[in-house]
Amino acid sequence: MTAKAKTSAKKTASKKTTSKGNKSVSVDSQFRNFTPYQPKKSEKYMNEAQLAHFKEILTNWRVELMEEVDRTVHHMQDEAANFPDPADRATQEEEFSIELRTRDRERKLIKKIDQTIDRVDQDDYGYCDTCGIEIGLRRLEARPTATQCVDCKSLDEIKERQIHG
Repeated sequence: MTAKAKTSAKKTASKKTTSKGNKSVSVDSQFRNFTPYQPKKSEKYMNEAQLAHFKEILTNWRVELMEEVDRTVHHMQDEAANFPDPADRATQEEEFSIELRTRDRERKLIKKIDQTIDRVDQDDYGYCDTCGIEIGLRRLEARPTATQCVDCKSLDEIKERQIHG
């Protein structure tokens, strides 16, 4: 391996680490930068305060994902280079491919977040699509886009494994 290739490989490795680091920061902070909702005794489930709490979580999460998309676009524009070495070019293309796949997953997630925000606006948030019971505050804080209670989601996953397993 040439000295230039080694330097490029080191840069790529550090970029991947940085990229993973940014990704883990994004995942960890995506909707966890909030104070868990503390319901008051005899408080109605999915009242205005709770709906506002979850709408804020979803909106902040969406903003963070959109910022990550912008960072990726700028990174790809800034880092795009036509390396003469085929190995360097291949490394860069693979790196960009991974980033684009990640952004595609996040694009789908943004769409799901938008649908969830619409449900909050229509007062149709927090109840299981399958059985109609309350999903629960802690589950929704763990996964704000959840549309099923734990039991129904578990059953769906079991059925999925039986069909495709």
